[in-house]
Order: sequence, then C-alpha cells, then structure tokens
Amino acid sequence: MRSQSTSFWLASSILLLWCLAALFGRHLDLAPNSVNLERILTPPTLQNCFAYDDLGRSIFDRLIIGARTSFFVSLWVVSLSAVFGTLVGTIAAWRGGWFDLAIVRIIDIFLAFPGILLAIALAGILGPGINNIIIALTVVGWVGFARLARAQTLSIKKREHIQAAIALGTPTHKTLRRHVIPLIMAPLIIEATFGIAGVIIAEAGLSFLGLGIQPPTASWGTMIKDGTRYMLVAPHMVFAPGLALCLVVLSVNMLGDKLRDWMDINE
Repeated sequence: MRSQSTSFWLASSILLLWCLAALFGRHLDLAPNSVNLERILTPPTLQNCFAYDDLGRSIFDRLIIGARTSFFVSLWVVSLSAVFGTLVGTIAAWRGGWFDLAIVRIIDIFLAFPGILLAIALAGILGPGINNIIIALTVVGWVGFARLARAQTLSIKKREHIQAAIALGTPTHKTLRRHVIPLIMAPLIIEATFGIAGVIIAEAGLSFLGLGIQPPTASWGTMIKDGTRYMLVAPHMVFAPGLALCLVVLSVNMLGDKLRDWMDINE
C-alpha cells in the first residue's frame, strides 16, 4: 500500500510539473530557437544538466515548449473526441434501428484500421501543422468514446427512472442530458485519461515522421528525430525528450489505473 501511494504521488507530481510547464512556461525567460554556435552538442554539466543540441539551442527550453505542445494537442484532441464520440454513441444506442446499425458499421470500419496508420494517412493528406494533427487524431480518437458510450447507454436505457422520464414526456435531449450521460461519465473519464497518453505518443510519433509539429517549433517528437543523427556523440539529445515523454505517459497511465480503481470500473 505504501509503495502504491508513493507511486501515485510521484505520478501526480510529474503530471503537475507537466501542466505547469505547459501553462506557464511561456512566461519564463526562454529562448528555445536561439542558435549559439559555441555550444553545439555541448554535453550535460552540473550547471546545465540538459545541455544543448546540434544548433546550440537549450534542450531545457525546448523541453518546456515541447511540454506545451503535447499538453494542448492532447487536451484538444481528447476533448473533441470525447464530446463527439459520446454524443454519437449515446444517440445511436438511444435511437436504435437503422441509425444504430449504421453507426456500428462506421465504428467497425474505423476499428479495422490501426489507429496510428490512419492518423499518418490523414496527416499526410492534410499536411503538417498543429491544427491538422489535431484534426487527424480527433478523426481517429472519437471511435473509442462512441463505442464505449453506446455500450453503456444500452446497459442503462431500460432502468426504471429513465423509463419514468420517458413516460412523463420528458424531451429526449433532456433525458439524455439529465439521466443518461451522468450515469455513463465514469467509464468515459477513464477512457479520456488513457486517451491522453495515446495522443501524446501519437503526436510525438507524427512529429518524428515529419507529419506533425514543424521546425523551429519544439516538439518532443522532433527533438528525438533531430537527436537520432547524433546518438553516438550526443546521446543527451535523445535521452532528455525521450525520458520526458516516457515519464509523462507512464504517469498518465498510472493515474488512469488509480481512477479506474477508485471509480470501481471493471474492464
């Protein structure tokens, strides 16, 4: 129990630092794109443990900007995916019939393709950029929320208080908003938590492939991509963003597990 509590607080601390860096990093005196030829590939020291990259730019400054990039991309993608997917899945389960069948077939089509490959294809069609990467990942991400919302709605739509609301003539949108969606929020919150981790990895992967955030804007994926060329002489260029990415994703997943246990959600 003590080790679990320690890991939970450690994960929460890492996520808090990530959020603070994303929200308030721009107010710091940072120069992520400042080139200094005298500091090219300078290794870590006691004064600067993050060192400098192949253009003499501060890796610490670029990590902060990369945290901001991953935070806002994941926030936008998960929010849009959750809202759209929940509405589609809930309405499909509520209406049933041909509409529900059509939505199920669309979900099956999306699930037939690996999510990251579909995101790569969409990002390639739309072109690089933060707005396009949000669109591409949202198109892929809504399916999980829709499938979960549909299953949860089907499991509760026959409950007595919901049937009573229907019998009293309550409009459909009010019934869904007041009686259905609040009851299915717990598993959707868990899905959103794990979705954040998936989006962070997907954004870094697309940026690594050159389909996401474009230079000189910092992204953990582009930082890892730039560092792969200097692995033998400057491994810190890959180690720093790779460690940041690993810690944030691991912390998000640990928080998701704790929330699932706390809300007593069974897989």
